[in-house]
Amino acid sequence: MARSLPLLVVLAAVLAAGSAAAAGTTPGCTGTCFSAPAGSGALLLFSGHGYGHGVGMSQYGAYGYAQHGSTFEQILSHYYPGTTLGPAPVSKIRVLLADRRKTLQISSSVPFTVRDGTGRKHTLAAGTVSFGPGLRLPVDGAVSAQKLTAPLTFGAGKGGPLTLTRPYRGQIQVDVVDGKLRAIDIVGLEQYLYGVVPSEMPSTWAPEALKAQAVAARSYALATRQVAAPFDVYSDTRSQMYLGLSNESQAASSAVDLTKGKVLFYGGTIATTFFSSTSGGRTESSADWTGTAVPYLISVTDPYDAISPYHNWGPVPVTAQTVSKKLAVHGSIIDATTAPNAAGRVASLDLVTALDTVPVPGTKLRAALGLRSTWFTVGVLSLAAPSPNPPVPYGSPVTLGGAIRGLADVTLEARPAGGTWQPVGPVAPGTVRLTQKPASTTDYRLATPTATAGSVRIRVAPAVTVTSFTTTQVVGSEQPLLPGAAVQVQQQSGGATWSTVATGSVAADGTFTVPVTLSSGGTYRVSVVPEAGYAAGASPPQVVVR
Repeated sequence: MARSLPLLVVLAAVLAAGSAAAAGTTPGCTGTCFSAPAGSGALLLFSGHGYGHGVGMSQYGAYGYAQHGSTFEQILSHYYPGTTLGPAPVSKIRVLLADRRKTLQISSSVPFTVRDGTGRKHTLAAGTVSFGPGLRLPVDGAVSAQKLTAPLTFGAGKGGPLTLTRPYRGQIQVDVVDGKLRAIDIVGLEQYLYGVVPSEMPSTWAPEALKAQAVAARSYALATRQVAAPFDVYSDTRSQMYLGLSNESQAASSAVDLTKGKVLFYGGTIATTFFSSTSGGRTESSADWTGTAVPYLISVTDPYDAISPYHNWGPVPVTAQTVSKKLAVHGSIIDATTAPNAAGRVASLDLVTALDTVPVPGTKLRAALGLRSTWFTVGVLSLAAPSPNPPVPYGSPVTLGGAIRGLADVTLEARPAGGTWQPVGPVAPGTVRLTQKPASTTDYRLATPTATAGSVRIRVAPAVTVTSFTTTQVVGSEQPLLPGAAVQVQQQSGGATWSTVATGSVAADGTFTVPVTLSSGGTYRVSVVPEAGYAAGASPPQVVVR
């Protein structure tokens, strides 16, 4: 099973988050806040603890234990209770470096060698060799490239490592699989760890934390290696990050050397020592994570995890529109509730739509949305216009519905056409029913000090009153005062089809008089079509009798 992001990537994310631009601003914010796009539905705000799956050793927690005087043995015993230290049964490991490549480039600063599939050893000049699946290389001083038999095993020259994108210790074996190239680093287990430990934990951390990381990484590699496969482990988070020689450090290599050959056992088998950046204060159990209980992967307290920048995190805003797309949920999400597991993390999230409630496992939700952990709470800002949502006659009230869950300091904001967002007033948590009387077409949204949900639009149409409707003249008025707005006298023809038969405009006092030639017995109405800020308004249809 793939691991969480390595700790150094998590640390990089901390720095990036400090300079990342948010999606928008809200009036109540001090700084930059998230503003969901209009029409994106409910806004879910996730706040939580920890970074990673939380199973096994918390790297920040291990660092905290080391700072407080614990030895690496004590650290490992806390996070993997019941395990014992023992000798590693193997000394070499095969690491997949590249797969399904059309070409590869291997280089060395000194002369190096390659052994072909027949066992014959060839020399290569210092520099770079580039080749494809035909395996044609300039060997043994020859000017032209020669075709070699797979697999090829490249060996480093004295004082010069092999480089495949980055320098690596050991030998690099290249084979052809389905017409593409695959490269595997065959390296000593301890030398492999030289490149893993500083890629998974900062080398500046306390020595005992680095030692704990070395033993955990060594155990994890051997417990999860694919013995029957062409390679044992991946060089990325599908196994552990392995960044080769260029990423090595003296402190990390010393931690590897001082724990040389030591792995954790449980019941005679090497323990699968999962680890992640930050637990949030308590680790997760394997039973809650994968559904399989492992005696040494139980939930334990993590008292020193608070030094992590992601001990607490959030709120992370995600629109209902995004959630629906990522999880293929049908229907608009209007609410969400969580169900915790024994460790207090989210076992499942129930997404409430108008038609159904959709349960989503916490681990699936975390993966789909990129949340930092499954230990979170969710706040909900949900606001919806009436359905259907026709234009509202001027002066008429309209009721907005929705829900506010798990959030405080929520405000209703309004933006009339052509205006800016302004607070209307506070809104209490719970089921939302807000009656408003907009004077013009207005957008409404719910806002917190850090985020605003997607807005909904209420269109307002002029209220049209006809005082005289004859075959020769139409007289009436409209509200609000919209001098110059176009007035259309329309005749109904065939069901819902209306055609304009006469036009005029609104006078300065809001009245209109339109000369017409109408047919007695026809059905007519008056439509006022203003400019921006209003929808077209119409009078009730009526039959002209004279």
